[in-house]
Amino acid sequence: MKKKHNQKLKSFFMAGFECADHINRSGMRINLQKTTQHDIRIFEDYQLLKELNISVVREGICWSEIEIRPYVFDFSRLIPFYEAAKLYDIQIIWDLCHFGYPDDLIPTHPQFSRRFETLAKEFCLFHSKHSSEPLWVIPINEISFLSWHSGEVRGTVPFGVNCGWDIKYHLCQAKIQAVKTIKDILPDSVVLAVEPLVKVHASEKDTQEKADEIHLLQYQAMDILMGYECPELGGHPDLFDFLGFNYYYNNQWNEKNEMIPWPDPLGKRIPFSDLLKEAYDRYKLPVILTETGHFGALRSFWIKEITQECFLAQQKGVDLRGICIYPVIDRPDWDDLSHYSNCGIWDLDSGMRRIVNQKYFQAVLNAQKEFKKQNTKAKPLILKE
Repeated sequence: MKKKHNQKLKSFFMAGFECADHINRSGMRINLQKTTQHDIRIFEDYQLLKELNISVVREGICWSEIEIRPYVFDFSRLIPFYEAAKLYDIQIIWDLCHFGYPDDLIPTHPQFSRRFETLAKEFCLFHSKHSSEPLWVIPINEISFLSWHSGEVRGTVPFGVNCGWDIKYHLCQAKIQAVKTIKDILPDSVVLAVEPLVKVHASEKDTQEKADEIHLLQYQAMDILMGYECPELGGHPDLFDFLGFNYYYNNQWNEKNEMIPWPDPLGKRIPFSDLLKEAYDRYKLPVILTETGHFGALRSFWIKEITQECFLAQQKGVDLRGICIYPVIDRPDWDDLSHYSNCGIWDLDSGMRRIVNQKYFQAVLNAQKEFKKQNTKAKPLILKE
């Protein structure tokens, strides 16, 4: 029997808060929840969201902070998140592992999967004590990116090259085991598989085959999670309730790793709606745009274009359930904490005060109104299970 994906999100537009807690290229542990003071301004930040009629957020537990020693966990830092969510009627989608692990772990460590599965088990029990709402969870975010970043370009531990596949395999193994544990403990939990959505173009006619081959690699991790590849790991579509795709301006390039620029006056890029349709047709599970956003003066134009493309994707038959603006509070660069990119709806001053970017704020309000209007005008879609 096929699953009925009737789980409800409290708002179509969502807010993401940067929660990376990995070791950066300099070998320094970062925690952007702390750097941006989101961890101590949680009530203030959720109150700001109500001005935009946003009632769903993406948050991270920060595994490197939670596991105080192997198999021993302290989740108390998350209690204010639950209290603020209750006060402001906010629904949280939790990342158990956004990008960081405890100091003594890497994905290929013999105990990595077991410790991550234990983390998932203990978090389920913690969630049950502090919320009566179903758990929405992303066990591991962007396995494709994380395996490349850590296993091919030395961006974080284990600072490897030529070992991306090995890291990807072990991250998928850990995620599959953790999802099975989560579903056993909390059968009504809602689990997301989240990966980047990209397009690899051919630079010349005779490079099309190579570009297509590279393009398809973006689905490798999700194929493993679904059990289509590496079936010995136990992946299966029934483990996941939603697919999440993260998409930014730099998610299109050619086989030479040359970015296809945005804005795109010459029309060289593939429309986002087409990319989303391709991914949806591959898996036929409900979709959330789990990360999107831009920076500087162009962020208002980006959200307008993305909103239009999301509406078009729905018209093309994609079962799209939400758009997450990421991040809504500005954040520094992972590898240069002195550099802020002005990418939030609220930017930050030297005292970490939230300074609204009026053009972006208004653009988000306009996007919400336009999306609602377009969907009211459109004929209802009949989506097949």
